[in-house]
Amino acid sequence: MIRFLNVYFPVRTVFLLLCEAFIVGGCFALSAWVVLGQDTWLVLNYEYGGLKLLGVTAMSLMFSYYFDLYEPQLISGREEIYFRLLLVLGFDCFAVWLLLLAFPEAQIFGQGRVYVLGIAVLTPVLILWRRVYEWMLSHPMFREQVYVLGGGPQAAAIVETIRSRRDLGMDVVDWAESTTEDETIRRSAWTTELKRLEKNVALSRIIIALENERGELPIQELLNFRFRGVVVEDALAIVERLTGRLPLDGLRPSTFLYSEGFRLRRSMQVARQFISVVAAATGLLVFAPFFPLVALAVKLSSSGPLFFRQTRVGLRGAHFQVVKFRTMRTDAEAAGAKWAVKNDPRVTRVGMFLRKTRLDEVPQLWNVIKGDMGFVGPRPERPEFTPMLAENLPFYELRHLIRPGLTGWAQIRYGYGATLEQARVKLEYDLYYLKHMTLGLDLFIMFETIKTIVRRRGSQ
Repeated sequence: MIRFLNVYFPVRTVFLLLCEAFIVGGCFALSAWVVLGQDTWLVLNYEYGGLKLLGVTAMSLMFSYYFDLYEPQLISGREEIYFRLLLVLGFDCFAVWLLLLAFPEAQIFGQGRVYVLGIAVLTPVLILWRRVYEWMLSHPMFREQVYVLGGGPQAAAIVETIRSRRDLGMDVVDWAESTTEDETIRRSAWTTELKRLEKNVALSRIIIALENERGELPIQELLNFRFRGVVVEDALAIVERLTGRLPLDGLRPSTFLYSEGFRLRRSMQVARQFISVVAAATGLLVFAPFFPLVALAVKLSSSGPLFFRQTRVGLRGAHFQVVKFRTMRTDAEAAGAKWAVKNDPRVTRVGMFLRKTRLDEVPQLWNVIKGDMGFVGPRPERPEFTPMLAENLPFYELRHLIRPGLTGWAQIRYGYGATLEQARVKLEYDLYYLKHMTLGLDLFIMFETIKTIVRRRGSQ
């Protein structure tokens, strides 16, 4: 996998993106040559013609990104991929039409036909390329043979993840763990299995997913594979890369002491908060004209105050008052505090829209300016729930080492959690963020948040 901005991307996904960038740009360049003839190179260098084509290429790739065409695990099947491709091409046409209507100077040497012909050529070429890519994903030549040494819950989770992600290009050939309690017998069984695989299977990768590795690993056989070019890696490392989570089951205090990451440098914290305050102030100015409309809608939807204030736990466990537009009935917690759930009946119709678009959280920009929150970080939890979560989830208090955020890694990857098990998964995402926290990762999270809002995902 390729690491960029502390996020891991499958090599095949990066290859797909680069190829499509070349294809889209090439189709528009070809259309320019057909329309402009031998003077194409001269014209593309006149009045930024080349940059205009690059801009349209970037726009097309952006639409593909927002329709999840580079995250095939979110798409149900091949037919949906082609349907989304056609949607992207339709958006390309509409966006180009708006662009030329609003800015006639965006034409290349007075020729809007370059864009029209480019999209016409791009449509069959892009569909054909996706068919070729599907063939490449399924062909054994382009796939890794993986063996998972282990048979417990951790191994089962790894196998399920790999088998559900065709874009990873991995095939699990087998996974097993001896059930005997005798260490010598277990080591002997694994040694025999690895020798069989060495003779019969061309392995590319071995993943160690044992509940207890000490004194039980068949070291010599694994070294033989390693020196033959087979990748041998720990389950926690690959789960971290594949899922963007740090599994609690395998974490030890030593992980936080010795592993890469978990460096909360003061200079970076100051820079992050400065950027957050500037962005929050800008956001308040941008959204200020819409406040009266939102206020009117909230008041008309149900009786009660415009704003909703609630105590949350912030940096180093300090309590603060978070401010939001009210989205629930005033008697929503008459029976006591509880987590929000999907299609929560306590939410008003206007409140549902505000939650889907995240407009209800705009007043929290004031919390960012005050320093209670940052733009990116773990979501602040209510003090009614934190004792229970800290008691049941190891390392939960580490979330409070940084300021909570309006958005975060867990929010774009998982959304809301309404049970202890879901809170556990969210904590695993939060710990990944704590380990890899950088300004680059914050930028990626904010970019993904925009996509989440546009697609109206991850809200209750």
